[in-house]
Amino acid sequence: MQLRSETSLAARRPIVAGNWKMLGSRERVRRFCAALREAPLDAEVQLLIFPPVGYLAGFAAGLSGLGAQLGAQNLHEAAEGAYTGETSGAMIRDLGGRWVLVGHSERRAGCGESDQAVAAKFAAALQAGLSPLLCVGETLAQREAGEADAVVARQLGAALNGQGAGALDRAAIAYEPVWAIGTGRAATPEQAQEMHAFIRAALGRADEAQAQSARILYGGSVKPENAAQLFAQPDIDGGLVGGASLEAGSFLAIAAAASQARREESTT
Repeated sequence: MQLRSETSLAARRPIVAGNWKMLGSRERVRRFCAALREAPLDAEVQLLIFPPVGYLAGFAAGLSGLGAQLGAQNLHEAAEGAYTGETSGAMIRDLGGRWVLVGHSERRAGCGESDQAVAAKFAAALQAGLSPLLCVGETLAQREAGEADAVVARQLGAALNGQGAGALDRAAIAYEPVWAIGTGRAATPEQAQEMHAFIRAALGRADEAQAQSARILYGGSVKPENAAQLFAQPDIDGGLVGGASLEAGSFLAIAAAASQARREESTT
């Protein structure tokens, strides 16, 4: 199995990120935070939570001092203005957020966000001092047509071109095969690794050092049952977790799998 270099291993601290989507309640937030406060968290794994924006402040209070970071699921590309129902990067920071999801497949498909709109949001996040988690991925039809690589390369290029290689010092990428989101059908570890390696190679054409240090997460029906096999792949640096992030027990089990993979890599 291909192994990461010592340099890239040190730089690529694993991320386990939970996307709560349009789910949650104040009581659920309270219980989740209480469970994390009681758990033995590994500082070598970065935990991120992306709740609905209305629960950001509650999470910020509940997780204070734990080292977990928060993010929003979306932002508007403008810094402020007459945009009813929207949230700016500055507002996200004011509520305790430090990250933001950009280009999630549900927004690309359900909200009609084009590559150009995603690129504008990626730039706005950086401008606001937030770290964007850029989501890329192909549909089942695109994969079956042999277009997966081209689709992902186009999505990457649209967001990153013009930002400079250094943009990924403050950002991360999540590969989410659309056909595996919320379906219970995860990509095999081999399928996921193949695309993650493709993404890293695509990044390397602009800056090889940046590509080796970039953190690329897998998102698509990540569960405690498959996390260890996914995280054992050399180019997978953690996961963007959907449904399994809503309960602290399953989220912590996935984080533990990332921690174990990290320990195993450091001893090989």
